[in-house]
Amino acid sequence: MTDQTNPKSADDSNTRKEPDDWVSGDEPMTGAQRSYLKTLSEQAHDDGAYDEGLSKAEASKRIDALKEKLGL
Repeated sequence: MTDQTNPKSADDSNTRKEPDDWVSGDEPMTGAQRSYLKTLSEQAHDDGAYDEGLSKAEASKRIDALKEKLGL
């Protein structure tokens, strides 16, 4: 019997791509990102983190940074 692991369930899988590598990263942020980013920026008292003109990739990076700042 061979030991085969499912690459989709492996801990080192590529299920998380860097936002700069997203094919659609230059598109405008989604409604969900807009809402979450607005909420996080308010919770972090960081009004400068929210910007309507962000791309999907930029919004994702700011969301990650705010989550880290807030300890989420």
